[in-house]
Amino acid sequence: MSDELDDVDQALLAALIADARLANNRLAARAGVAASTALLRVRALIDRGVIRGFHADVDPERVGRPVQAIVAVRLRAHDRRHIDAFTSTVPRLPEVMQSFHVAGDDDYLLHVALPSASALREWILDRVTTHPAVAHSRTTLIFGHDTGHTGPLT
Repeated sequence: MSDELDDVDQALLAALIADARLANNRLAARAGVAASTALLRVRALIDRGVIRGFHADVDPERVGRPVQAIVAVRLRAHDRRHIDAFTSTVPRLPEVMQSFHVAGDDDYLLHVALPSASALREWILDRVTTHPAVAHSRTTLIFGHDTGHTGPLT
């Protein structure tokens, strides 16, 4: 089921994507509606599951984790036991910034951040390649990272 988003919803989303800390009165002004309307509409977007949360975008380098990588993981088998064993541990580790369950040659893509290349190597050896559910992994270093989309997703 697709949620229909009108122009006001789209304006609210665009403003929140650009700055989730925007005060409600400024959010309302950007969307061209009253503050009470903006508040009700944002609450409705949350209730409908359109807005899943509000997050801080932390610079990994500034918190001592400057080495980032994408780790592609292929599981040994596609049964519930292997999937649950993997998803209950590896994607939940503090080094994992984002985890994606994907289709194709790989089963998971993990965006990780660690303090050094040697720490990355040790993490992959200790946490990924030795995991009983993992058949294969491939690591790609990230040289630069754009924090994402700044417009509405509609």
